[in-house]
Amino acid sequence: NEGNEYFREKDYGRAVAAYSEGLRKKCGDPELDAVLLTNRGAAHFHLGNYRSALNDAIQAKKLKPTHLKAIIRGKVLCHMELKNFSEAIAWCEEGLEIDPREKKLVEMRAKADKLKVNIKAVCNACLLLFVKNHFGILVYSLPPVQERNIKLVLEPPNEEEEISDGLAEISLDGFHSDSATGAKVHLDADGNLNWPVLFLYPEHEQTDFTVAFHENSRFIDHLMVMFAELPPWDLERKYLPSNLELYFEDEERAEMYEVNPEHTLLQMLQHKRYFVKAGTPTVLVFVKHSPFSKKYFSGKKVHQL
Repeated sequence: NEGNEYFREKDYGRAVAAYSEGLRKKCGDPELDAVLLTNRGAAHFHLGNYRSALNDAIQAKKLKPTHLKAIIRGKVLCHMELKNFSEAIAWCEEGLEIDPREKKLVEMRAKADKLKVNIKAVCNACLLLFVKNHFGILVYSLPPVQERNIKLVLEPPNEEEEISDGLAEISLDGFHSDSATGAKVHLDADGNLNWPVLFLYPEHEQTDFTVAFHENSRFIDHLMVMFAELPPWDLERKYLPSNLELYFEDEERAEMYEVNPEHTLLQMLQHKRYFVKAGTPTVLVFVKHSPFSKKYFSGKKVHQL
């Protein structure tokens, strides 16, 4: 009930935390657990955490195989947002085997078919634009990224390699560029970019990965979800959202820039000294005033955005 109230208020981060608390109670009722997983998946979906939403839908379907809501919310919609149209079509077909008259699945099946065909032409156009205008230059851009003044960077190709190897780090699929982890930056139906984002925790040599971080989402909203439960490696229980600082590093100048957690991803990406490497924005996370962070920043110039 608490999760549903937060969901109605569009406070999706707290909704995720509430549903997670319900699941931790292990009530033993598969019907209720399926509802909790489905609702948590819907909250993740609204936060742009499509991979987490997809995982919750998969678990909900295991508990209730005929659960159409889980299929629609967690599988079809997430695959649509991630531009995995073939996967979306496959799950639509599975849902239609359960209920051939399910209107939402019929509509999504038709939409996925259309987008799967149309995206091939867009892919070819974008690839030609990249090769013609930017081959051999470190900074390149695609139309949706260029409009936002975001700088994308490729590692320089090895001169001994073939040209195809030089372009292999980033392949284009519509308005996609592959990240180092296999996820892709993509445009949603509203024309907004959703990025795969890598969070690094230098003190513990750990990482977190968000598959689809909406460009207008704030960092604090994602931190609230990511640290709703303390990670097992945080033995001192220091990694609380309010106790964290975010930075990005300007490697060329060996300088650090502190990122306000209230800022959106787009605000950081548009900074004149931020360069997106291999299609994946990266953020460093530290505990405020910790001995490790003081040592890490020693001798480095630190700026605030």
